[in-house]
Amino acid sequence: MAQPSLAVIISTYNSPDYLRRVLAAYALQTVYPDELLVADDGSTDETAQVIAEFTAQAPFPVRHVWHEDRGFRLAEIRNRAIAAASADYLVFSDGDCIPHPCFVQDHLRLARTGWFATGKRMLVGRELSPAFCWSGSLEAAKQCLHGSLSGGHHLLRLPWLVHERKGVMGLRGCNMAAYRSDMLAVNGYNEKIVGWGREDSELVARLFAYGLRRREAPFAAIVFHLWHPENSRTNLQENDRLLQEALASGSYRCACGIHKDECHDQTPG
Repeated sequence: MAQPSLAVIISTYNSPDYLRRVLAAYALQTVYPDELLVADDGSTDETAQVIAEFTAQAPFPVRHVWHEDRGFRLAEIRNRAIAAASADYLVFSDGDCIPHPCFVQDHLRLARTGWFATGKRMLVGRELSPAFCWSGSLEAAKQCLHGSLSGGHHLLRLPWLVHERKGVMGLRGCNMAAYRSDMLAVNGYNEKIVGWGREDSELVARLFAYGLRRREAPFAAIVFHLWHPENSRTNLQENDRLLQEALASGSYRCACGIHKDECHDQTPG
């Protein structure tokens, strides 16, 4: 089977210092993405400058997909990036997640028709995050022993060890991937979900309803999630309701996604 073309979609909002280091890590991948899109949820010009500087020297095409800041609208900006992408296979991550050097290579290994994929994350502690960069497994192992980096077992690299995983538990929206055609079939992320939380779980519920299965590599496809203050959970109750609605309905296509069949302003107050 021919290897699909691959796009990385990185969501960000006003974290230019973190984004700069994340982008730099994609230029150090063992396999480059065919394109990289920054899904920008309304950041200021400082973020645009970081992206422009990286684009000028990146070894692959980079696109900055932006909309104005009207609150936490992650689902909508990711949908805009999906629509703008041209690659066959889409890997979703965040602007505070530094990829392991084999991250793109590992997701290409995971890609299979009829499946979506989820990877793993390691949490970087507050003190370590301002200067963290990948410096090899030995140094990272020391950081795990000192408690500044969690999930040390993921550093054991076994990329051929892949299993099927059921349900929406344990997934991370900062490290998942699917064919663009499947994302279009389910109409992308549900834009009724605004504010922090559940946009990834609700999407996955519909990917399952569409008939896809979930592949996961417990010792590959790793990102290092830099510490930051927690986002507001103000809208979480409503987002939980929308997730439960998707789980109960068995429907795979949301009405308020890439195509706006039934949408209204969901900007949080």
